[in-house]
Amino acid sequence: MGKAATSVNPRILRWARERAGYSLDDVASQIKQDVTRIENWEAGEAAPTYVQLENLAYRLYKRPIALFFFPEPPEEADLGEEFRTLPEFEREALSPHSLLLLRKAQAMQLALVELNDGINPCEQRIFDEIPIREEVDTPHVARQVREYLGVPLDVQKGWRSADEALRNWRECVEDKGVFVFKDSFKQGDISAFSLLHDDFPVIYLNNSTAKTRQIFSLFHELLHILQGTGGIAKRDDSYIEHLDRDARRIEVLCNRFAGEFLIPSDDFQRFLKADFHDDDAIGTIAREYSVSREAILRKALDSGCVTQRYYEKKANEWADDYRTRPGRGGGDYYATHAAYLGERFLSLAFARYYQGRCSTEQLADYLGVRVKSLPGLEPYALRLDASS
Repeated sequence: MGKAATSVNPRILRWARERAGYSLDDVASQIKQDVTRIENWEAGEAAPTYVQLENLAYRLYKRPIALFFFPEPPEEADLGEEFRTLPEFEREALSPHSLLLLRKAQAMQLALVELNDGINPCEQRIFDEIPIREEVDTPHVARQVREYLGVPLDVQKGWRSADEALRNWRECVEDKGVFVFKDSFKQGDISAFSLLHDDFPVIYLNNSTAKTRQIFSLFHELLHILQGTGGIAKRDDSYIEHLDRDARRIEVLCNRFAGEFLIPSDDFQRFLKADFHDDDAIGTIAREYSVSREAILRKALDSGCVTQRYYEKKANEWADDYRTRPGRGGGDYYATHAAYLGERFLSLAFARYYQGRCSTEQLADYLGVRVKSLPGLEPYALRLDASS
């Protein structure tokens, strides 16, 4: 039996478990201990060994071990405040991995503050210049945002693939002050989320979803930021029915905005006589706008061309088809991690290191990797500098 960590704060043990989204039974099962023992640790009637504490801190709770010896738990944003448009039962259903990603997003915001000395480096910040607080004319706002981003519809239609479209849209949004990160979400029904900040709002996209889905989620979350509300985009919209009136209005508006922005109604009019019960016909229209078939069918639903029941049936069918499609995993670790962080963030972090303003350990912490992984990521940071 190892030495007990008698100085550990039992209140922080409980706080860390609850913030990570684990029950007592979950923890007992994960570390192969009796649930009574976990209860005793959290009640201060016993203490874990240092090995057990390391297992809890690093493997389960994803927290630095020093935190468990603090006199008080650190202050962190409450989920109810961050995601007021999400019903309480949906917040409680967030998996431990989803909660971990939310903490990673908060860590990225802190990193952005440090890397930029507290000042957003973008000359134009869309969240300052196009704030939206009340009911709006969706087509008007969509045109306003498109003009602000500087992407005419014919340019969008000229992009050759969803990969190219997502890359360009991400760059446009980041040019206007909103940083976009990606990760592979284990909770597959979440498409994206956004966190507010006075200077560094961020959007997190689920890289496990189709690129076209990520594009729609990007603009869904962008409107959340413009409205001053953090949000979570989910594949299944049924949760919207459980929202209060104001929150429901916001979610519906975010969906309508994303659809209107990517597929302007005045342009879509020429497709109203298309057969929206033909997957090939829908796919052809979707490729023209570099959006998903679901986005086109949603537009057809809003135009009265298909029923709600048919839309839900096809949306679920296409989502299931994408999830079961082979060959989506694997790939080069460095390329994947660089894509998750984005070239802009990588360039900021490495620039600080080159200026002698942070150590290799601090740089690795900013990037969420081990020091030995830095040389593999460096070429991706240099690409943006070379193209500037």
